[in-house]
Amino acid sequence: MSYQIKKAAVLGSGVMGSGIAAHLANIGIPVLLLDIVPNKLTEQEEAKGLTLNDKSVRNKFAMTAMEKLLKQKPAPLTTKKNLTLIEAGNFEDDLERLKDVDWIIEVVVENLEIKKALYEKIDAVRTPGTIITSNTSGISIEAMAEGRSEDFQKHFLGTHFFNPPRYLKLLEVIPTKKTDAEVLNFMLQFGENRLGKGVVVAKDTPNFIANRIGTYGLLVTLREMEKRGYSIGEVDSVTGTLIGRPKSATFRTLDVVGLDTFMHVAKNAYDKTEGEEQKVFELPEFMKKMIDNGWLGAKSKQGFYLKESKEILELDPKTFEYSPTKKMKTPSIEMAKQQKGLANKVKTLVYAKDRTGEILWSILSPTLRYSAGLIGEIADDIVAIDNAMKWGFGWQQGPFEVWDAIGVAKSVEKMKEEGDTIPAFLQTMLDNGFESFYKEEEGELYFYDGDGYMSVPVNEKAIDLKRYKKKHGVIKKNSGASLIDLGDGIALLEFHSQSNAIGPDIIQMINFAIDEVEKNYKGLVIGNQGKNFCVGANLGMILMEAQDDNIFELDFIIRSFQNSMMKIKYSRKPVVAALFQMTLGGGAEVCLPAAHIQASMETYIGLVEAGVGLIPGGGGNVNLYSKHLKGLPNGVQVDYQFVANKVFETIAMAKVSTSAEEAIENNFLDFADGISVNPDHLIYDAKQAALALYESGYTPPKKAKIPVTGDSGYATMLLGAEGMYLSGYISDHDLKIAKKLAFVLSGGKVPFGTLVDEQYMLDLEREAFLSLVQEPKSQQRMQHMLLKGKPLRN
Repeated sequence: MSYQIKKAAVLGSGVMGSGIAAHLANIGIPVLLLDIVPNKLTEQEEAKGLTLNDKSVRNKFAMTAMEKLLKQKPAPLTTKKNLTLIEAGNFEDDLERLKDVDWIIEVVVENLEIKKALYEKIDAVRTPGTIITSNTSGISIEAMAEGRSEDFQKHFLGTHFFNPPRYLKLLEVIPTKKTDAEVLNFMLQFGENRLGKGVVVAKDTPNFIANRIGTYGLLVTLREMEKRGYSIGEVDSVTGTLIGRPKSATFRTLDVVGLDTFMHVAKNAYDKTEGEEQKVFELPEFMKKMIDNGWLGAKSKQGFYLKESKEILELDPKTFEYSPTKKMKTPSIEMAKQQKGLANKVKTLVYAKDRTGEILWSILSPTLRYSAGLIGEIADDIVAIDNAMKWGFGWQQGPFEVWDAIGVAKSVEKMKEEGDTIPAFLQTMLDNGFESFYKEEEGELYFYDGDGYMSVPVNEKAIDLKRYKKKHGVIKKNSGASLIDLGDGIALLEFHSQSNAIGPDIIQMINFAIDEVEKNYKGLVIGNQGKNFCVGANLGMILMEAQDDNIFELDFIIRSFQNSMMKIKYSRKPVVAALFQMTLGGGAEVCLPAAHIQASMETYIGLVEAGVGLIPGGGGNVNLYSKHLKGLPNGVQVDYQFVANKVFETIAMAKVSTSAEEAIENNFLDFADGISVNPDHLIYDAKQAALALYESGYTPPKKAKIPVTGDSGYATMLLGAEGMYLSGYISDHDLKIAKKLAFVLSGGKVPFGTLVDEQYMLDLEREAFLSLVQEPKSQQRMQHMLLKGKPLRN
C-alpha cells in the first residue's frame, strides 16, 4: 500500500500536542486539533451568557492552545500565518472527522486506560489504512494497542517527539510486534524527509532511548554532587559546553524542563526497572523537598537557581538557602581550553587529578557503562543510541563517541581498578581485539555491531562535508574557504574562517570559484556546515583598519566585496546560496545576489550593520531593494516610496527574520526560493536546485537601471526616523546612520523616479559606509560587539 499524509489530526492540545500541530502546519499539513469538552463554564463565559452547548466553549481547550501558539517563546510557528492550517475541535463533536485524515497522533494524558478508551473510539471511526501513533514518553506501545482491530494494530506505533517539536531534532519511532513493516518504513522516511527530524528506531522499553539514558545520567550527576560535596554552580560549570553538552548543563536544564516533569519521567523508569538500576531512578530527598515547596524551576521562577535583581543565585541543597553562583576553577579546565577538538578537551578533563576530573569521571563512568549495558534492549545498535542523545539532549557526542574520545581500553582499565562491572558487549569487543566503537576509513564511517565493523547507514541527502573532503579532496583552498567538487557538475564554496566571518581570503575564493565554475562546472553552491552560515564581515579587521586611518585600504576591501557580490549576481552559471541559522550582515549580502536561495527552515537572516554603527557595504542595500521590486507582480503600478520605506525600516532597525518563511515575508527570500525542513539535507537540496537551474537553460539577469525615490523619498524616509529621535527611541548616532541609509536608498540628490545605474547605488553605499566607519561612536559600537557580543546603543 502507498501512504501519503495530506491531513493530520492531533488529539490533545497541551503544550506537546499543540507544538506537534504547529510543526505540522509549518510544513504545510492541515491539522485538526481536538481536546475534551469542558464540564463547566468559567465566570467570564457565564457573564457573556454562554452555555456548555456553545461551540466556542466546547472547543475552548484547543482554541486556547492555538492562541498560546502565537505568544509562546521560542515560537512554535515559523510564521503566524501557519495558524490558519490548524482547526480546533473536540472529542465529542469531531471524532467522526478522523475518517478524513491520513495520520492520527494521540497526545493525551499519560494514563494507559484513558489512552485505550480513546483508541476504542478512534477504531470505530477511522478509515482503514489510516496511521495512528502515540507521542507517549514511556507507556508501553504494545499495551496501548491491545484489543484493537487488526488494521488498527498494523498501522499503530509510537512517535515520540521532543519538546519543543519545531526545534528539537529527535523523533523516536517505536513499532509494536504487529506494526506493518511498510508502515514503519514509511514513517521513518516521512519523519526524516517531511518532518525534518533525526529519526531513530527505539524498542518498546521504559522511556525508550534518550530519556532512559538522559534521566539516568542526570540522576547520577545529582547523586555524585551530593556525595562529593560540590555546589550546583560548580557542577554546571563543567557539565555544559566544556564537555560538548548544552549551555544549560545539568541544573539549568532541570529548571527549564521543570522538576515536576522530570519527576514524572524518572518515576516511569523507576516503576519499570528493578534492583540497582531502579535505585538510581529514585529522586534524591532534597529534590523531593523542592517539588513539595513548589520550587519547580523556570515555571515557578525558583528552582536550582533563583534570580534576584540582576544576580543569579544557586541553591544549597543542604541548607535550602540561596547564595551567589560559584564556578569550578582547576588547572585541568585551563589545560582543556588550550586543546584543539572536543575529544582532546574531554580526555584532558576526565583523567585530570583534580576536582574537575573527579566529578566528571564519577558521572561519565556509570553513564557509559549503563549505555553499553542497554545495547539490544533499548535499540539495536550504538548508532541509534548516540544519535538519540545528540538529537534529543543536545550532546555533541553520544556516549560511545565519548568513550572513543577518552580511550576505550584506558577507561575500562580504570573502571576495573575501581571494581566496576564491565558490560558483556564491551568486554566481548575488547576480547576480540577491537578497541574503538567507531572507525573512519577514506571518509567512510564504520561502527562496531557486536561481531565487527559495519558501515554507518547514510541517507544520500545527508552530505557530511568533513568526510566528503577526506574522500574527494578539494579543488582549491585558503585560510577562509575551500572550493569542493560536489559531483554531477556542481561545485561548493565552503566558508571555514573563524565564525565564517568574511574577509579578503573569502572574497578571493568567491572570485576564483565563479571563474572556475563558469569554465568547468554547471553551477555553484555557497554553503557550509559550521554553527552558522555567516554572522557577517570580519569586524575586528574593519575596526583595526579604521582606527589606523587606513581608509584607502578599507575602500579597496569594500569595493572588492561589492565586486565579488556582483560577480555572484551576474555569473553565467547559477549560484545557489545554502543558508542556515545565523545569516547576518555580510552573510546576508552574499545570499541576496544569488540566482536561488535554499534556506534551512531555521534561518535567521538580517542586515544588522546598524547595530555596529554602519550600513551594509557589500551591496546589501541595493540588492534588498531590488529583491523587493522583483517580488512585485507584473503589471502592478509600483509605489517606489512604499518599497523604499520598507527596506529602510528593515535595515535601519536591523530586523532579523526568525525563520525562512518569515524571511520570505521580509523579502530576503522570494517565493521561487526553497526551504529545507531537514537541515541535514540542505547541501543536497541546494545542489539539486543548481542542477535544475542549469538544466532549464539558466541565463543571468540582465543589467538594468533602478528606479529611485530621490530627494523627496529621502525626506519621507527621514520623517519617521526623526519622529523616533524626538520621542527618545533612537540616539543622535542612530539618526546619523539613518540619514546615510536614506541617502543611499533614495539614490541621492536626483528627482523622484530617476533611473540610476546599479554601480551608482553601490558607490553611494560605499561612500556612506566609509564615512560611518570613521565615526568614533561607530568604532565604539564595533568594539563593544567584539568584546561583549551584543550591540551598544550610544
